[in-house]
Amino acid sequence: MTTRTAPGRARSLSEVPGWFRAIDQDLFRVLLETTGRTPGDLLEMGCYLGKSAILLGEHLREGETFTVCDLFGVESHGLYSRRDTLAFYRETLTREAFEANYLNFHEDLPVIVHARTTALASRIAPGSCRFVHIDASRTYEDVSGDIDIARSVLRKDGVVAIDDYRTEHVPGVAAAVWEAVFTKGLRPVCLSAAKLYATWGEPEPFQQAVRAWATDRVDRVVVDEKIDGDPVLRVLNALPGPSGARRLALELLPPVVSRALVRPKTGR
Repeated sequence: MTTRTAPGRARSLSEVPGWFRAIDQDLFRVLLETTGRTPGDLLEMGCYLGKSAILLGEHLREGETFTVCDLFGVESHGLYSRRDTLAFYRETLTREAFEANYLNFHEDLPVIVHARTTALASRIAPGSCRFVHIDASRTYEDVSGDIDIARSVLRKDGVVAIDDYRTEHVPGVAAAVWEAVFTKGLRPVCLSAAKLYATWGEPEPFQQAVRAWATDRVDRVVVDEKIDGDPVLRVLNALPGPSGARRLALELLPPVVSRALVRPKTGR
């Protein structure tokens, strides 16, 4: 039998376990502030131990509702693509641990739906949300369904953030995401290494907000791209020093130029 220890009292978001990169924390804040100009609810599908939920809770306004949906390690069979991942979540993720972490930062818990995300279709009013974070199952079928729920509950000018849209060991997520882009009207706003941010409305106002935020940051770079003719922003970490500039060039330049940069020099 595995003995679970009680979670410690985290003093900052960085001390809460989880995979929520600083650059995504920044983008969450920018897009939550932008969508928050008009009241609307928040929804997170999959919360692990609360790292992103804690940040979402910081942006909850009076009169808004924040809902979190997770199985918390119970009845998880079939929801993860690898057996070792399933075992990890069963051993580390409990509702009690999530609640303890969240209450370290907030006085009240969000609304918790302890169930599969399919339960949200009957619990969240259509068009009621301004921001949805999808970070639950990694199978194509489940993520596709989660995206459909997000489309239903988001208002027209709301934003959805989707985790692991390009992670190699969960190809089902990528399949569901790009299917939504090309067949369900999802319009990308910006991309980080870990998450895609998109809307079923007009992406330009959100892109303007991201650009304005990046103008004052020396540690972030925004790169213009296009997907089927529509603009999308890539948001990257700016790397210091000459080696950082070289690594950034490898990220930004066309492949033929990048290959020239990494080609080893030969003696003459």
